[in-house]
Amino acid sequence: MNHSYWTEPGRTVGVPLDGPPRVAGLGVGVHGVTRALDVFRLPDLWQLHLYRYTAELTVDGVTHQIRPGHVSLVPPGAVVAFRYRGRSEHLYAHFALDGAARTEGVPVVQDAGAQTPALSELLLLAIASAPRTPRRADAEVWGALWRVAALAGPADGQPRPHRAVAAALAHIESHLAEPLAVPEIARASGVSHNHLLRLFRAETGTTVVAYVRRRRMERARHLLRESTLPIAAIADAVGIGDLQAFNKACRREWGASPRGVRGGEG
Repeated sequence: MNHSYWTEPGRTVGVPLDGPPRVAGLGVGVHGVTRALDVFRLPDLWQLHLYRYTAELTVDGVTHQIRPGHVSLVPPGAVVAFRYRGRSEHLYAHFALDGAARTEGVPVVQDAGAQTPALSELLLLAIASAPRTPRRADAEVWGALWRVAALAGPADGQPRPHRAVAAALAHIESHLAEPLAVPEIARASGVSHNHLLRLFRAETGTTVVAYVRRRRMERARHLLRESTLPIAAIADAVGIGDLQAFNKACRREWGASPRGVRGGEG
């Protein structure tokens, strides 16, 4: 029995996700047709299953109830037992992961909820890609693993952002090159202006306006340092089309002009 990945045996596992998986097998598994119980191990491979049925799964002695839309992630060496209730179909991926100093803590079984369609699409793309482009299959499974890890919330144990704040952050990132007003961001988030202000301050520790300004300047600094784009184009790309205003913003943020930032100042 391999306990090297367990953070809570049979219930929570530490998953090294800094590097992509090496997929060994993918497919649609059909079980429960001729027998109601399967017991087995994969000594060297992880198992990712997305379920379309109700059954009982036991992992290293800990029993979980699984239902359509549930997902399981089992580490190498664990003994698994499936008790089926008739014909049972799931998507699966078997893969290796390199060890890493940093791991994501993931429950062995979770309800994927609203993420079920996206996970299903990623695994189906991986299944279709594997015969001809196996590295793409690795990438699709890697994306699925990160989504599974995110189901339980951030690895630091902090709660996930309120859905309205998450929507606001996504809207801001997608529209940094455009004028951004708080009422518009609130509409995209599905809440009122004042409610978004309260939620945003509580979850990020700053205001919406200050966050937008900071993200614009972070993107500007990246483009100034890492690209050869003209300064005017960078100003446009971060929603500050007036060069004089962009120059003032750079001096306020880093104490240097855009040319100075490009040269390593600030």
